[in-house]
Amino acid sequence: MKEQLEAIKIKVVKSLSNVADLKALEEVRINILGKKGELTSILKGMKDVEPKDRPMIGALVNEVRADIEAAIETAKNSLVSKAREQQLKEEVIDVTMPSNKKVLGHRHPMHIVLEDLKNIFIGMGYQIAKGPEVEEDYYNFKALNIPEDHPARDEQDTFYIDKNFVLRTSTSPTQVHVMEHEKPPIRVIAPGRVYRSDEVDATHSPMFHQVEGLVIDEHITMADLKGALAEFVKELYGEDAKVRFRPHYFPFTEPSAEVDVSCFKCGGTGCNICKGSGWIEILGCGMVHPKVLEMSGIDSTKYSGFAFGMGLERITMLRYGIEDLRLFYENDIRFLKQF
Repeated sequence: MKEQLEAIKIKVVKSLSNVADLKALEEVRINILGKKGELTSILKGMKDVEPKDRPMIGALVNEVRADIEAAIETAKNSLVSKAREQQLKEEVIDVTMPSNKKVLGHRHPMHIVLEDLKNIFIGMGYQIAKGPEVEEDYYNFKALNIPEDHPARDEQDTFYIDKNFVLRTSTSPTQVHVMEHEKPPIRVIAPGRVYRSDEVDATHSPMFHQVEGLVIDEHITMADLKGALAEFVKELYGEDAKVRFRPHYFPFTEPSAEVDVSCFKCGGTGCNICKGSGWIEILGCGMVHPKVLEMSGIDSTKYSGFAFGMGLERITMLRYGIEDLRLFYENDIRFLKQF
């Protein structure tokens, strides 16, 4: 048995010298140390060894096994190292070549303008208010002084979920929620998506965005409204920008007005942007109707307030000279790269 162990040891050394890859090395290991390997077969013959010789033969077997395992591990490390060196030679990286350029995303132009609007009004002491996009008919119309038979409903082709719920046609319902749950003084803006059943074209979309504002306190007058909007316009369009108020009608404000800003391209002399008038309409506003205050639980004899609203798409189109509203929603990367 001692001679057999020495023969196996010599055989392994010879076999390892001819091994070319890890697969061949594994075959050598299995042939020697596997369940049916040569060394395993010898171990099974230990029962035939004289009892007095078993300690010596057992020690020799363990020594041979350890030597074989060490030789196999050494051969494995050598093969792995050679394979790595060959890989490095075949997969040479030219560090002087330019790397692949990472394509960075771009903020959507409406997000840019919305952040600017938020910062302007937050700087004036306003808070951000949010409300549901699926709204009760009461909050979308009735609480804003627009009962079921009011002609103002004809101007808003509404998406009805059922007779009691609609996709909100403006963010004004958010203002009603605020008035119901907060006590004056109130100073908030309510940005968000709104929905109307409009055909898609260059200036209309069934989904668009509004930013509306509300201020409620004691002794609020039209002068406060004009002052706030004049400050907003200067922050948005520059110190030279001027505002003009034109009488208008909204069912939830009285008196009401449309607000124009002096054309930021021609300075008021007339151009294609302002259609020669020197003014550009940007928003609607007015003093909150006393009936709206009372329906929201606010004492109209003690408190008054003003509200205003603007289309985010319109403000963005005017700022960047965009002529087609559909560009905002087509996700054309060529369009977004410009901002």
